[in-house]
Amino acid sequence: MNSITANELKLKGVTAVESCLEGGDEVVISVRGKSKYVVMDLAKYEKLREYELEIALMEAKADVAAGRGVSESVADHMKRMTDGL
Repeated sequence: MNSITANELKLKGVTAVESCLEGGDEVVISVRGKSKYVVMDLAKYEKLREYELEIALMEAKADVAAGRGVSESVADHMKRMTDGL
């Protein structure tokens, strides 16, 4: 994974990110010697979000199958949520 410093980013701008992305999928931006941010192509980010949402759906289905769900009306749900505040 390629890496650039925050200072390089400040000096060279998006050009620094683009040149690093040519050599890999992600670019790590380090601030004061510590890795802090990751920049990636938007298409890859969207794919990762899709995977994340798919996993959340699988977990929700597993919860329902295991009986860890609640079936109630919208009004009952809203009451349960507001009573907890």
